[in-house]
Amino acid sequence: QMKKQCDQKLLIRMKTKCVPCSLNFDTQCPAGYTKITNGTGIPDCRYYLEIKTHTLSFLGCQHHCVKEFEQPECCKGHWGPNCIGK
Repeated sequence: QMKKQCDQKLLIRMKTKCVPCSLNFDTQCPAGYTKITNGTGIPDCRYYLEIKTHTLSFLGCQHHCVKEFEQPECCKGHWGPNCIGK
């Protein structure tokens, strides 16, 4: 019996909101995502504070999150919702 369905594993990456690094310890990834950074996260972003007429920019931290999901796909030579072969 030839396999008709060859699901593709997809990795979706996202970053949490940029916040002051000292506040980033407790930041959680959205439901279903796994945090792949630890501690305060990665200091690779900027967040902004508006003070009267000025906007100040500061170095902040983010966490990186991943989610794996399987995208149903037919194997080569099969097609359609039920992966019909030739």
